[in-house]
Amino acid sequence: MLAADPPPPGEGEARVIIQQRTDRTLASPWGHEAHMLRITGAAILLLAGAFAAEAQKTPGEPAQKGSIVSQVPSDVVKQLAPSGKLRAAINLGNPVLAQGTPEAPRGVTVDLARELARRTGLALELVPFPAAGKVFEALQAGAWDVAFLAIEPVRAAEIFFTAPYVIIEGVYLVPKDSALKTVADVDRAGVRIGVNKNSAYDLYLTRTLKAAQLVRGENGVALFVEQKLEAAAGVKQPIAAYAQNHPDVRVMDGRFMEIRQAMGTPRGREAAAAYLKNFVEDMKVSGFVAAALQRSNQPDAAVAPAE
Repeated sequence: MLAADPPPPGEGEARVIIQQRTDRTLASPWGHEAHMLRITGAAILLLAGAFAAEAQKTPGEPAQKGSIVSQVPSDVVKQLAPSGKLRAAINLGNPVLAQGTPEAPRGVTVDLARELARRTGLALELVPFPAAGKVFEALQAGAWDVAFLAIEPVRAAEIFFTAPYVIIEGVYLVPKDSALKTVADVDRAGVRIGVNKNSAYDLYLTRTLKAAQLVRGENGVALFVEQKLEAAAGVKQPIAAYAQNHPDVRVMDGRFMEIRQAMGTPRGREAAAAYLKNFVEDMKVSGFVAAALQRSNQPDAAVAPAE
């Protein structure tokens, strides 16, 4: 049998000294307690280091895949997913909220839906729609459990809304040489405005306009062009993108409304609504919403203030 290599000079002596000190410590009346206190202190330092590392994570950074953030009450889970699966309506008609295709949507609403499913431990089904109006219509058929829609009184009669998580603007598109210069100029007799049917701005303008006429369809800008309307109304980002590629039109300065985008669930699901309310606030405060907007290249959308 091969003999073990001798310890480096001084190492053996150090082991003996340490062992002797440990033996004397444990043998003393207070030695055991002091030894345990040192072990406890070391454990506390390790935990503190772990918490410090967690605190340095980037705001909005997804948690470890597959982990559940908290225990969710059973009544919340049942109301969020009566079928056993969380069905989230995704409005692909608003490029601020969602991009991509029905088969592979992405964006802030998709990220929020996935985070909600992760926290509740539910399987997720993304249910894409071409427009917000279609999402609202599908409520009657029970096609979804949570949705991402702008808060409007007509919708709020049938949907429990959270506070908004994103604020966007409603603006007008007009011909470049239009005599209409300000938002107030638009609400006059003889002015026709193209809008997407049952969109947030359609509902808002229906409530607030006194003289102008709304022309509704699947695509308000297309109606504006085809019927040579005096104006079109819409979400600022896609309206501005259209104007950038069509020099014969311009975006009117100023906004006619603030569009408050929120999460919602059908009325009658009080426990789910209360959970969503807290969820949205956490998503705003933690930086999750801001990070999701940045990832989806939506710098002009503003995160709604905490409530």
